[in-house]
Amino acid sequence: MATPDVSDVLVRGELTVKGRLPWSSNATFLVEASLDGVCALAVYKPGRGERPLWDFPPRLFRRELAAWQLSNALGWGIVPLTVPREDGPYGEGSLQRFVAADFEQHYFTLREEPRHHAHLQRICAFDLVANNADRKSGHCLLGEDGAIYAIDNGLCFHVEPKLRTVIWDFGGEPLPPSLQTDLERFAAGPLPAALAELLAPAEAQAVLKRARALVKSGHFPVDTGGRRYPWPLV
Repeated sequence: MATPDVSDVLVRGELTVKGRLPWSSNATFLVEASLDGVCALAVYKPGRGERPLWDFPPRLFRRELAAWQLSNALGWGIVPLTVPREDGPYGEGSLQRFVAADFEQHYFTLREEPRHHAHLQRICAFDLVANNADRKSGHCLLGEDGAIYAIDNGLCFHVEPKLRTVIWDFGGEPLPPSLQTDLERFAAGPLPAALAELLAPAEAQAVLKRARALVKSGHFPVDTGGRRYPWPLV
């Protein structure tokens, strides 16, 4: 019998809550998924644990799912594997592969190392296309594999301009050719069906519009007002 991969384990595995993750504004849990003797840790965000927001509709976990789909569509792999679970311990929600990371590192430390800039530029471009309203420094994780992952993507994909991010260090710089090529391919559309079905029609159209605007500009934007930062920063 073939050993199930991580995707199978997260999608079909039995879930056991290990504990609640601290410092999360919504109820967020570390869970263990087990299937055919294979275990994997994951971050579980149930819809029933979300605090209502005036500017975002409920079921923010669907935006976590959409963020993973966008990362895949761009070919960047910056969002850890994220899958839906209707039968979670506290009801329907998202399940994201837990990233074993150096939790002493975050954007403000990672940016000091030029070797990390290519990874951080991908996250920056991703947030511009996704319209991320809450990219804190601690949402950039340095994994054990040396890659940098973008987590906590629930406040994305709003139709109105909502960008709030700590990643402004590349402002005014041209997009690297590889990012430009990936964005041009994505912006040509249409959105992948798996991504489009997670968004309202107007939100799906706005994703392509933002991607096309970034391609046309060819540069990372500058925050001239200095107000587009989340709080807290880390």
